[in-house]
Parts: sequence; C-alpha cells; structure tokens
Amino acid sequence: MKDKTATPAPAPSASAKTGNKNRLLMMALPVIVAVLLLFVPVPDGLPPYAWHYFAIFVGVIVGLIFEPLPGAVIGLTGVVVIALCSQWLLFSPEQMLEPKFKLATASFKWAVSGFGNSTVWLIFGAFMFAAGYDKTQFGRRLALILVKYLGRRSLTLGYAITFADLLLAPFTPSNTARSGGTIYPIIANLPPLYGSKPNDPSARKIGSYLMWVAITAACITSSMFLSALAPNLLALALVKSIVGLNISWGMWFLAFLPLGVILILVMPLLAYWFYPPEVKVNNEVPLWAARELEKLGKLSRNEILLLVFVCCALMMWIFAADFIEPAMAALLVIGLMLWTGVLNWNDITSNKAAWNTFVWFATLVALADGLSSTGFIAWLGKEGGALMGGISPGTATIVLLLAFYLLHYLFASTTAHTTALLPAMLTIASTIPGMNMEVFCLLMVTSLGVMGIITPYGTGPSPIYYGSGYLPTKDYWRLGTLFGAIFLAALLLIGYPWMSMIF
Repeated sequence: MKDKTATPAPAPSASAKTGNKNRLLMMALPVIVAVLLLFVPVPDGLPPYAWHYFAIFVGVIVGLIFEPLPGAVIGLTGVVVIALCSQWLLFSPEQMLEPKFKLATASFKWAVSGFGNSTVWLIFGAFMFAAGYDKTQFGRRLALILVKYLGRRSLTLGYAITFADLLLAPFTPSNTARSGGTIYPIIANLPPLYGSKPNDPSARKIGSYLMWVAITAACITSSMFLSALAPNLLALALVKSIVGLNISWGMWFLAFLPLGVILILVMPLLAYWFYPPEVKVNNEVPLWAARELEKLGKLSRNEILLLVFVCCALMMWIFAADFIEPAMAALLVIGLMLWTGVLNWNDITSNKAAWNTFVWFATLVALADGLSSTGFIAWLGKEGGALMGGISPGTATIVLLLAFYLLHYLFASTTAHTTALLPAMLTIASTIPGMNMEVFCLLMVTSLGVMGIITPYGTGPSPIYYGSGYLPTKDYWRLGTLFGAIFLAALLLIGYPWMSMIF
C-alpha cells in the first residue's frame, strides 16, 4: 500500500503578500507621522501640550485619509490615546494644579463628550429615517414614479434621477446610503433596456450618461440640505464650537436655495451636452417602471405613516428649532416609528452603518473640540490672520474658499476634509477685520457636497458609480474637473452674492 504524501499548502500569492505589506504600511503611516511631529520643535507662542495634541490629531487625519482600518476605529483609537496621555496632550499644567481637578475623571469626560453632542444624535436619527425609507420601500416607490413619467427620453430620465435624489436627500444623511441603497439599484436596471452594457463600448449608449447624472445629483443635493450629508452636520458642530454661530436647517436651505435650484435644473442638460448618450428615446423604461410599481401595489400603512412622520420632522427642523432641539425632534420621530411598527427595535440595533457613523462622528467631534480647548485653534488663527494681513474681507473669502475646495483632491473622505481643514479656515477668517462670518461659514459648509464631484474618490457615492463599469477613468477625471469648475464658479458668482445679500 502506497504511503499518502501530504500535499504542501500553496504559497501565498505575490499579490497577497504585496497587499499585506501595503496594509501594514498604511497602518504604520499615521503612527510615523504623529511621532515625527512630536519631535518637531514647538512653534513660538504655542504651549508644548497643544503641539503634542496636534501631532496626534494629524496622525488621526492621516489614518482617516488612507483608512487602513474603519474610520470609527481610527477615531476611537485617537481619543483613547489622547485620554490616556492627557497630562502631556490635553491639559495645561495650570489646569492640573487646580485643587478640584481630577485627571482621570476629566480625561474620561473629554473622551466621551462627543457622544453627548446633539449633532451626533441628529446624524443617528437621520440614519433611522433612511432605514424607514428602505424598509417600507417608499424611497423606491418615489424613484419609480419619476422614471415612469419622465423616462421615455434620455434627458427627461436624467431629470427623473435628479428629482428622485432631491426627494430623498432631506431625510437621508448619508449620500452613500441614498445612492447605494435606493438610486443606484434602480438605475442599474435601466441601461440594459437600451442595450447599454458596462465595461463595453455600448456603455455610452445611455449608461454612462445616467451614471454621471446620478453622481452629480448626489453632490448637488448633499450641499442643498443640511441633513443630506453626514459631514454637513459635523461642520455644523464645528462652526458652533469655533465661531459660536448656530446654523439652522432653514438658514442652510435658504443660503443654497437659488444656487441649488439652478444646478438641479441645468445639470442634467449640461451632462447631456458634455457627455451625450447615443440613445435619445426609448419606450421600454417607463413600461418597466410601471410594472415595478404594480408589484409594489398601493401605498401601505407604514409608507403613509413614514411620510407623515418625516414631514413632521422637517417642519420641526425648519420652524420649531427654538422650541425643540432638532436632535430631539429626530428622536421623537424614531419613537413614533417604533411604537407604530414602521421600524422595530431590531432595525435599530442591526443598523451597522448608523452605529458606525455614530461612533465615528462622536470621536471626531471630541477630537476637533480638543484643538480648541488646548489653544491650538486660537494660535493658528493668530498666525493665519497675520499672514493674511491687509487682504480685504471679500478677497480673503474667495482665497480661503478656493483653497478649501481644491484641497479636496487630497482627501478620500469629506469627513476627514471637514475635520482637518474647516477649523483652520474658520479660525483664520475670524481674525480678518470686517469679515462677514455668517456668510463665510455658509459658503464653506455648503461647498462640502458639490466639491465631491472632482475625483472618483471625492465622496461616498463616487466609488459606487465609478465602479459601475459605465464611467471610464479618463472620462471621470475629465468630467470631474469640468463640473467641479462649474460648481465652484456657480458658488462664487451666484451663491456668494446671494448669501451676502440676505445675511
């Protein structure tokens, strides 16, 4: 009888080894950057502990840019490291000498302070609204209705996709969830009806046009509504912390309204001109949408209840902010959805995206607040203001907005961009005499959505549409540059004068 020879396990492939090395390098990079900064001499006028805090903060931002681990893990790690080393990073010697000061207690309170931030809870609440749209299929119904009535022509189909995103945006704080959960699954069914296939020359028949319209619509609506993009809410908290300005849902909407309406109306047409589909008319799409609507049937009880609840939340956000905190309004609606069965408790506990974002943003709020409490932001504002001395407020506004917008090329996350750059921009602007901080803040925060168009990694939905097979790399970069320039010009030529006039 022959002996059985053990078959040696196959050696790991070269690509797997390279992938592991790259991942280890990405994990080490934030630590290397932070350590290098710790050894840099402390700048004049800045306390050593504030500079050391900044070093760790930059390490966190580098981690958020390259994401060797999920963003929530990076943020939580940064908070824990700073809290454990708080006597060298977070608190001044004078604070620690106070008789009633307890280092361990103060460190823990700072570490969890972000979890008590109302904006973080508003983000969480809006995720639950999105879960209601998904579970009741009300979001799908809205999109299909628009496709049914506007889907015969390629151009009107582009408008249908745009209006579908517009209807969902006020109640969906994640443009990634909005695009990946509702819009993309619907429009992915449309190109094959025209014989348009991904990763194929036929992609240009209509698929390329539809995918580009979808990503541009997601970027515009993300700027149009405070509650349409999670980093918008983070920006809101940073503005309140650094400048002391409260931006309401209605103020945000009014500030971007003329610009938003114009972009929504002209963007599908611009895409039609600059990236035209080969197929102009097709009768199959409306018929397909009609069949899908028939499968859904009439509005269900839960869909009607959801519609009533989200309209009530919107009314409270716009008109009752002085009487009920927006986050509390969101929690009230979540309670109503749970009591009426629109959602169940398992929908809450199993929503990984909501809890992940909740932890992520809570840690980022604490980290950004630490920049202020250590005095780093005040020092940065003083130094930045000195560099921009003699520049008029109008010129300074344009220069800072251009820098903020174009630096997004370096970021694969709007959240990381907001956390890293917005505090610095706000602080520098606040030191310039005559600066209208209300207008400046609104310009900055409303640019966060539209700037996502410039790269295939600029905002959450970008990889979804980029990876669809309908948008080749060279086309995406070319169109991203073109539409990014259009959005920036519109912000400066329409948004800036409008905001200056009403605020």
